[in-house]
Amino acid sequence: MAKIYWAGQSCFQISVSNSRDHEANIVIDPFSEEATGLKLPNLSADILLVTHNHKDHNNVKDVKGTPFLVQGPGEYEVKGVFIQGIPSFHDDKEGKEKGQNTIYIIEAEDMRFCHLGDLGQKQLKDEQLEKIDSVDVLMIPVGGEYTIDSTSAQKIISQIEPKIVIPMHYALPKLKFKLDEVSKFLKTMGKKDEIAPVDKLTIKQSALPKEGTTEIIVLQP
Repeated sequence: MAKIYWAGQSCFQISVSNSRDHEANIVIDPFSEEATGLKLPNLSADILLVTHNHKDHNNVKDVKGTPFLVQGPGEYEVKGVFIQGIPSFHDDKEGKEKGQNTIYIIEAEDMRFCHLGDLGQKQLKDEQLEKIDSVDVLMIPVGGEYTIDSTSAQKIISQIEPKIVIPMHYALPKLKFKLDEVSKFLKTMGKKDEIAPVDKLTIKQSALPKEGTTEIIVLQP
């Protein structure tokens, strides 16, 4: 079973446990209040992933515990969790404007989670898609400006074909910079009715949506 919490911006905590012999807390892209205007909640990690070295994603010092830190591409296995970092770009000009970004695939509890970080590419390359492969839960930026917007997000979702999509990196109260609202993404995805935000997503492999079905979950920080 996995529990997914969203702290705002691109920061998630994924807690995995098979209730028999292991559990692990994975934190991704913790932000600083100085950079974002948002207050980082109390987070503790066994594994800490940073997609790129910007202050709204790399506030490592404020995450409690003594986590195994991953800050780029490669393959890692920690506490029964397999992690793959895939190189990508923060812009659509091969990184010439905003630099590099790491996409993370996390395998745990017979599920595959994908966090796209501050992806700026309007579409994924074949070699990236090959490494990403099948995805159960996709965390994707949708707010535009510094990342892909809702239109590009829709295209990338159709490339990956995940079972569950969690939008991130969009406008929130107190956020210091201007991003699109999540409602723009939902409208682009054809969701005319509002999706009520939930505090967390609790999911296990046997309860995932059927193949060929994509469900959108909106989390609230």
